[in-house]
Amino acid sequence: MTASAADRFAAPRPVPKAGILDIHAYVGGKSKVEGVAHPVKLSSNENILGSSDKAKAAYRDAVDRLHIYPDGKANILRAAVAERFKLEPERLTFGDGSDEIFALLCQVYLEPGDNIVQGEHGFAAYAIGARACQAEVRMAKEINHRIDVDEVAKCVDERTRLVFIANPANPTGTWLTGEEIRALHAALPPSVLLVLDGAYAEFCSDPRFEDGLDLARTAENVIVTRTFSKLHGLAALRVGWGYAPSHIIEPIDRIRPPFNTSIPAQEAAVAALFDDDFQARSLALVEQWRPWLTQQLGGLGLEVTPSAANFVLATFPTTPGKTALEAEAFLASKGYLVRAVANYGLPNAIRITIGLEEQNRAVVDLLAQFMGR
Repeated sequence: MTASAADRFAAPRPVPKAGILDIHAYVGGKSKVEGVAHPVKLSSNENILGSSDKAKAAYRDAVDRLHIYPDGKANILRAAVAERFKLEPERLTFGDGSDEIFALLCQVYLEPGDNIVQGEHGFAAYAIGARACQAEVRMAKEINHRIDVDEVAKCVDERTRLVFIANPANPTGTWLTGEEIRALHAALPPSVLLVLDGAYAEFCSDPRFEDGLDLARTAENVIVTRTFSKLHGLAALRVGWGYAPSHIIEPIDRIRPPFNTSIPAQEAAVAALFDDDFQARSLALVEQWRPWLTQQLGGLGLEVTPSAANFVLATFPTTPGKTALEAEAFLASKGYLVRAVANYGLPNAIRITIGLEEQNRAVVDLLAQFMGR
């Protein structure tokens, strides 16, 4: 028995394994503020239009089956995703949001002393999953809040097992072209799994963007994940999926909780997937107001990172009275909740979800007041 094991065995109460208590728990966007009964929530990149009516109807129709365990293979949803994206159904896995798939990948591939690589402003869930497996998290330097392929490659060594790339990225909204993703993949050893997180993929309309599914279809070391939480407005139901070669999917499914997506969630997700009208309206709103919000915030003297997601990232000066944290607090006092992102290594920035017209205009007017414009 090792010394550390002996210490844990002799402890007066259960002791977590090394590193667990050093992990900073994930903190979601604020949803309430004291003194405001119904604040406008622009802090979590949710779909401001809500959910598809067809998805709501499917959810309600499932109410009489709440006493039944769901299909552990999510076959109704598996068939729908396979049809929609022209994928092989046996190469799909489903999770309690794509977050669960990230955690499962860490459990499958990481041992103590291994490492993952992600961008320096990468999504917090990647690091949480890795550290829970006693693995090292390496942050690749970003240039202008954007993943740099060469910097990622520099961080990879013989103990690297996973490289996580959100495309478009959260919380920055920046993205990589298909050419850049392929170059990154070519720079990785075959033993390293490239994880392409496509939570915001639907929002990027640039023709140079690729969602990674074609790469995952032919490569031995790529998995693409997607979620129903953003475009489809089903964040409360927690449904995500991943597509990869069978030798990656099979071990994930060996440890995946057997009933991790519910009957109402599966059926609502199927309905949402084929509600083209709701998706089109959701995308049109973002396409209309994202450039407007970018231009207006820039006109206030703020630095706005070009975004391909359903949010924008605005960087504030460090002048007392004009900082990002003060801006977040000011907006909250007026009933508008946005997200400060200091925990992502961006202490001078806030992230603002694209809202409805009146909400976007109100945020700009309030920030103009805050900035003294």
